[in-house]
Amino acid sequence: MRVQISNGMFMAIIINMVYAKAIGITQGSLAREVGNDMWISTIFSTLQGIMMIVFVTYVIKRTPKMDIFEQSELLLGKIFSKIIALFFFIFFLFAFGGVSATFVYHLKDFFLPDAPLVLFIIAAFIMGVYGIFFGLEVIGRMALIGVFSIIALNVLIILGSLSEFRVEELEPIFESGFLSTLWASRHNDTDWLMATMMAAIILPHVGKQESWGKSGIVGIGLGGLFVVLWPILQTGVLTSEVTAQYFVACMQMARSAHIGLFLHRYELIMVAFFAISALIQIMMTFLCASIAVQRLFGLKDYRPVIVPVALILCGGGYCLVFDHQIAMDFLEKTWIYVALSIGFGVPLLLWLIGFLLKKKFKNTNMEASS
Repeated sequence: MRVQISNGMFMAIIINMVYAKAIGITQGSLAREVGNDMWISTIFSTLQGIMMIVFVTYVIKRTPKMDIFEQSELLLGKIFSKIIALFFFIFFLFAFGGVSATFVYHLKDFFLPDAPLVLFIIAAFIMGVYGIFFGLEVIGRMALIGVFSIIALNVLIILGSLSEFRVEELEPIFESGFLSTLWASRHNDTDWLMATMMAAIILPHVGKQESWGKSGIVGIGLGGLFVVLWPILQTGVLTSEVTAQYFVACMQMARSAHIGLFLHRYELIMVAFFAISALIQIMMTFLCASIAVQRLFGLKDYRPVIVPVALILCGGGYCLVFDHQIAMDFLEKTWIYVALSIGFGVPLLLWLIGFLLKKKFKNTNMEASS
């Protein structure tokens, strides 16, 4: 896969990769843990996401023509590269649990409660597989449309909520304590780690290498701005106590929005804007997991493994979303441990090994330039 996408597409993919789950499920977890301080915790996690994308960009820039798997092979050989690929597959396998919960519960719980669960999993499978067969560039173009949809959704929720917003609900700041609020940001960190782990795979396919860092920072910064609006409005309109009671808190927020006396209950319109971000999450999770499996088995192309990988991910997603309590326990405990350990651990490990084996980078870059 040597397709080139623009820096704008890269930023748009980052925003869409995070947005749907971050506003859909993560805010409920934050509300249950730190109450009114959930919006502050979201800001903390955004700053951590910016630091992480800068770090990952630095790691990949050492060999800008190689993705993270190729760099791993350069450092310690094929076996080490396969181990890294296995870690990436495990990461995106677990990540799809949150992605599938976001997609399924938005539709089933609020619009189609009598529809069989397998229907939503099949829909995710078909749309995800169909999308990534066309490749990264097509997903990038969709992501640009997705950003405009996100902006439209945010504008609608602002217009529909301002009349009910009570700024005093945001006080007192740090009611849960500074350290507790900072620690709670780990829930949102898992969303940003999906974006940074994705970047470790696709960065070599992004144009203008000198702008990688800036693009990553702007992507996560804008994504954080779009996301933090929701916990602020949820705290000021619903209150954190009400938000904490819902698994998909953003839909309750959407239900409470209204414009004037006649435009009420327009959450279906908002879900239409939200859908593109959810679909891009599905496609990019499939794509990254497929590339990881391709590298694991030493294949020349990722397309032959798309269907089996998607079946594995959808099978895991079906088992998870079958029960709300199981899904909640997974997302608030198991997924956090997996995401933080792999998402932080793998880039740090590669940075350390690369630091100790600098000569290999120098020789490779000299050969490439010559």
